[in-house]
Amino acid sequence: MGQSPSSLLATCLNTVCDGRTDCVAYPNNPLYQISWVNRYNLDLPVTPIAVTRPQTVQDVSAFVKCAATNNIKVQPKSGGHSYANYGGEDGALVIDLLKLQDFSMDAKTWQATIGGGTKLADVTKRLHDNGKRAISHGTCPGVGIGGHATIGGLGPTSRMWGSCLDHVVEAEVVTADGSIKRASETENRDLFFALKGAGAGFGVVTKFVMKTHPEPGSMVQYSYSLSFGKHTDMVPVFKQWQDLVSDPNLDRRFGTEFVAHELGAIITATFYGTEAEWDASGIPQRIPKGKISVIIDDWLAVISQQAEDAALYLSDIHSAFTVRSLAFTAEETLSEQTITRVMKYIDDTNRGTLLWFLIFDATGGAISDIPMNATAYSHRDKIMYCQGYGIGLPVLNQHTKDFLTGLTDTIQASMRQNLTTYPGYVDPSLANPQQSYWGPNLAMLESIKTTYDPNDLFHNPQSVRPGNKKASMTQEF
Repeated sequence: MGQSPSSLLATCLNTVCDGRTDCVAYPNNPLYQISWVNRYNLDLPVTPIAVTRPQTVQDVSAFVKCAATNNIKVQPKSGGHSYANYGGEDGALVIDLLKLQDFSMDAKTWQATIGGGTKLADVTKRLHDNGKRAISHGTCPGVGIGGHATIGGLGPTSRMWGSCLDHVVEAEVVTADGSIKRASETENRDLFFALKGAGAGFGVVTKFVMKTHPEPGSMVQYSYSLSFGKHTDMVPVFKQWQDLVSDPNLDRRFGTEFVAHELGAIITATFYGTEAEWDASGIPQRIPKGKISVIIDDWLAVISQQAEDAALYLSDIHSAFTVRSLAFTAEETLSEQTITRVMKYIDDTNRGTLLWFLIFDATGGAISDIPMNATAYSHRDKIMYCQGYGIGLPVLNQHTKDFLTGLTDTIQASMRQNLTTYPGYVDPSLANPQQSYWGPNLAMLESIKTTYDPNDLFHNPQSVRPGNKKASMTQEF
């Protein structure tokens, strides 16, 4: 294990582990940085005080109590894809849910029970193997369900089925006092509200119960690669794509993404239906023309292709990168003048790297059916997200950071008000991240935080803080 004998925290953690050598690691353990910490964003060198790997919910409870007793902050880890690495602060206790891999399917209700440490690739496979079921989630296979389903979880099927967190009907969660609780619409409803959009600040979710859908039968996949002499050449193509995704009547079976990069752009899209339904939707006539669509009737093959597409710009490979993000309502889409300014900015600026990406995702649809105050996730009115990535080769330089900042500043300058963003696309540069991430739901979340975690045990620089309970209580549960 490698421990500091004088450390009361280490003594407590070792007692919980009871001799298990793969249960906790400390900074003086040679494998600590390589395989236990294993930072996703190499530009943020975060050093936890220790990393634990519980086998049971009782282990999680005991580890949380160790941290609380020793006044140490806690951050759970599921897949480890956080752009900010365990919240971006040194000295926290990481609870890595790697071993919490429970899975079962209720063949009557088609509700799945899924362990908090399960990665999306395994979620997809286990749902398929147990009744050919599916849920909505993102495209990166290495993302963990624990963070994904408690922060939002957006992906190609979200316009049709809602976000990943919209599938959660119950959660098993360890709160700041070490209690093991169930949270649902009928039990600990206030905690359930908070877990569905701001989960990492409220507890460690060890198990989810999720509604599922039958896998789609027929699917049409679309990919269009464009090469340009300069990025301003793509202005009409992006405008055409944005006009399509801004349509309030756009078929919900359609998910799409526009990715600008060093050599041009890629438009990817998936339609969950037959080729005849795809043609009848009118979308083929409105999307920028490109390669012939590929029709695949195999759900797992579609998921695999989407993962491969995602890996073109940000995969499971750990690297040094910087990221900025923005969210848009229908009233905040980019004018042709703004699109032109953005593309001209790209052409005229030292980007500092050949590996940069500006990714626009279509959202809305079924996500927008749920009221803004029904869950902590507050972006029900958004129809599009923008994520900017700059990746170091091999080291991230200031030119790339400045390029990404200038890119989002160019977009923001054309808006009447500050754009918000989604906490799943962590943006460390935000001046007021809590307001940007949770907006109209922030006061309620601060109140719930005061109830369940008054000492801010579950903490990172951008998480919800305890608030004034009397002043902030605006909703009854």
